[in-house]
Amino acid sequence: MAEGNKDEEKTEQATPKRREEAREKGQVAKSRELASVVVLGACLVYFYFGAASMTNQVMDLMKMYFQQAGTISINIDNIQSLLLDVVFKIFFILIPFLLVALISGFVINILQVGFVFSSEAVTPKFSKIDPIKGFQRLFSMQSFVEFIKNILKMAIVGTVAYITVRGESEMILPLMNFSVHDIFIYIGRISFKILYTTCWVLVVLAVLDYAYQKWEHEKSIKMSRQEVKEENKQMDGDPLIKSRIKRLQREMARKRMMAAVPKADVVITNPTHLAVAIRYEPGSMNAPLVVAKGADFLAEKIKELAGNNGVPVLENKAVAQVLYRMVGVDQTIPENLYKAIAEILAYVYSLKQKRIFP
Repeated sequence: MAEGNKDEEKTEQATPKRREEAREKGQVAKSRELASVVVLGACLVYFYFGAASMTNQVMDLMKMYFQQAGTISINIDNIQSLLLDVVFKIFFILIPFLLVALISGFVINILQVGFVFSSEAVTPKFSKIDPIKGFQRLFSMQSFVEFIKNILKMAIVGTVAYITVRGESEMILPLMNFSVHDIFIYIGRISFKILYTTCWVLVVLAVLDYAYQKWEHEKSIKMSRQEVKEENKQMDGDPLIKSRIKRLQREMARKRMMAAVPKADVVITNPTHLAVAIRYEPGSMNAPLVVAKGADFLAEKIKELAGNNGVPVLENKAVAQVLYRMVGVDQTIPENLYKAIAEILAYVYSLKQKRIFP
């Protein structure tokens, strides 16, 4: 039952860790339609401003070769170099156009998903050539959406082309009286008009496709409650292990604290519920330090340990309560207690002096 309900239970939004793992695998919300329409739009803008220059360069190249046609001897030895020369010259004419297409495609993909490099996306997998899984992908929702998009694109381009050409039907017959140059200009203008109108319609389709890809991606990385719990365990650790570690840390801290009691100068008590051990070294400390403190059973242990090691135990209910509540272990006492602690330490030192000089 748990396996059967696994997919149905994926109702939780993906955690940052799951999103990062999906990104590393190349699973991101990216619309190819948006990239295509941006590249198309950028190329149209380039043609609008740079088509005349490109056309003139192509015409100059054609004129040069036609003029040299009667003077160039073509044979098996030079045909390859002649073809390479033509290809390179045409390539250099097309470089600005190719750069516009390349840069616009790169920029729109970066804006969609940022910089993503995933080797896993291109790693060969048996599942990619599995005929059963391939058949399932062929009739999946993703394939159906792609099919609908392709049909819409063809319908849009065909409709726009038909409406545009029908509107120019009166100009088709008079073209017989135009020069070849004017005919090419007319064809270019109509083609640009078709592409321009198509581009605006495809923008709407691209925006809808991006929204769908975003929704599909969020759906694909959703998690079940059990997966969220397992991830939290992996990131934060097992609660049982964490509690055991904390317990061990407390025990170690307590042992270190108790080991510091024999070196204390005085233990101040409540008298029965609280005990705070104070140590002060005038040459190396700016203020007296709380080296140990405890309540109830631990307070009794501190007093017992102090008594066994000759550390004075003094009763001062008010000071003991303030120290226990406000000062942590290995912390210096606050300034408002300097006077009270100084008086206690002075009394302790006087007791020690009497022991030394009875």
